[in-house]
Amino acid sequence: MDSNNNNYYSPSSTSSTPHPTTTNNTTNPVQSWWETVSKARSRILSLSSIIPSHPSSSSFSLSSLADSDRPAISFLSSPDAYSLISSSLSSPVSGSGSDPLCQWLYDTYLSSDPNLRLIVLSFLPLLCGIYLSRIHSSDSSSAPSLAGFEAVLLAIYSSEVKSRAGKPVVVQIPHLSNPSLYHTPRNKPHKSQVQAPSTGVLSSPLEPQIAIKSTKRPVIVGVALDCYFKHISQMPSWSKVELCRFAAAWAGQDCACQDKFDEFDDADYFLEGRNVMISNNEIEENSGISESEPKGVRIPLPWEILQPLLRILGHCLLGPLNTQDAKDAASVAVRRLYARGSHDLVPQAILATRSLIQLDKRTRETAKATAANTSSNANTPAKAKKPEILLVSK
Repeated sequence: MDSNNNNYYSPSSTSSTPHPTTTNNTTNPVQSWWETVSKARSRILSLSSIIPSHPSSSSFSLSSLADSDRPAISFLSSPDAYSLISSSLSSPVSGSGSDPLCQWLYDTYLSSDPNLRLIVLSFLPLLCGIYLSRIHSSDSSSAPSLAGFEAVLLAIYSSEVKSRAGKPVVVQIPHLSNPSLYHTPRNKPHKSQVQAPSTGVLSSPLEPQIAIKSTKRPVIVGVALDCYFKHISQMPSWSKVELCRFAAAWAGQDCACQDKFDEFDDADYFLEGRNVMISNNEIEENSGISESEPKGVRIPLPWEILQPLLRILGHCLLGPLNTQDAKDAASVAVRRLYARGSHDLVPQAILATRSLIQLDKRTRETAKATAANTSSNANTPAKAKKPEILLVSK
């Protein structure tokens, strides 16, 4: 769906995003902090006229978040606030060009306050999930306009276009003939034979866009997901779980290939003579992901979307500070994406998801072995110490 009827998005508005500048070296830091807090409070309180109060929590109110010392951080870490916005974004009539909530997200992302921008990014998984599911659903022709969702995506994309300044995102790949912290080559090369590292392009230079056309949609959504990944350590756990559940739905849910690596084979790892099996069905039950509660529909997954999506799932799987819900949801999503890549014959997807599955299995096996050892040590009675005999010399 191409949206040219967006009534509040314009390229000039994102290119002129305000940034804090210092014109006076004697600026009072207390005054600057108060201005930031006041702006955050104003943005949060403006939601009161857009979204009704939360019906399930009589004690929750937006004003209580706005009155805190750090309003934006309080909002970001509030599950009630996330539920309040999510219910409105999930409305069947949400996402149009006249949607006031999309207008709020758009204006908030253009703020100079980085914490307010984090609030918008925390809702990106839900926004992308609803947007892509509606675009690729069977009745998308009769769906309402999604210009509001697209305006928010374009705001994030345009901000990234400006920050990259027309340069590609590259990575330096060292040559294996050169020694590194992790290996020493068998034959040490002569100084004249030292190989320079090669350069790999992760993302080509971005072009400014004023609308989301079908041919540019994967790039724009992928760039938005990449922005989410850059700030993922600051995202709340419920936002990560939301993305993992949508990723599992996007991949498709009806293939037995997702359990391939959970079956017994010679490659399984043995701990203390016992084979530790990781059940994907068990993970789904623990994570709350079931076939009866899909979070989206199966959609095309070009590499522009799949690459940042796999980075996010890798963080959710292996990040030490992530909740178990996020790890379980990511585990299910990675297995389904492996099955999808195997059917679509996408080598990059197969290699990446297979590696993540193996890492997930090793992590879970290690955790189970550690828990078993801890339990056995706790049940083993400690030996009584022999009484000490003091020898007193005369």
